[in-house]
Amino acid sequence: MALEMTGEYDLPQKREVVWKALNDPAVLEKCIPGCETLEKLSDTEFQATVKLKIGPVSARFKGKVALENIDAPNGYTIVGEGEGGVAGFAKGQASVALADASDGCKLTYTAEAATGGKIAQLGQRLIAGSAKKTADQFFENFVEALQDYK
Repeated sequence: MALEMTGEYDLPQKREVVWKALNDPAVLEKCIPGCETLEKLSDTEFQATVKLKIGPVSARFKGKVALENIDAPNGYTIVGEGEGGVAGFAKGQASVALADASDGCKLTYTAEAATGGKIAQLGQRLIAGSAKKTADQFFENFVEALQDYK
């Protein structure tokens, strides 16, 4: 099942600081809802374990993420996939763009994801709602992490 999302967030730091935080595994691990581990494999690859609950299905996803089309400090494309055992799988990509704003930085993203297995059977509305909630929680956590980030 395919899913598309877009979002826009005003962030309270300059673009260069936001860019640095978006590439900092310690910040990302704190901000990603359900993140249990996040390991930087290279400058463009990460490996993670994330525990998620989507409706009645709870699963631990293990996966890899790669950064592509890097245009520092303006944006990149995140490409990843995760395996959740009997719950199924998820894979997708998101384009992230940063732009200067008068009081910090504006982040916009467009994302496409596909799911399979039990989670795909839950229905697009439930999955889309959970994905949006997870994205909003990430950015709420990220804004908080940026308060003291240098």
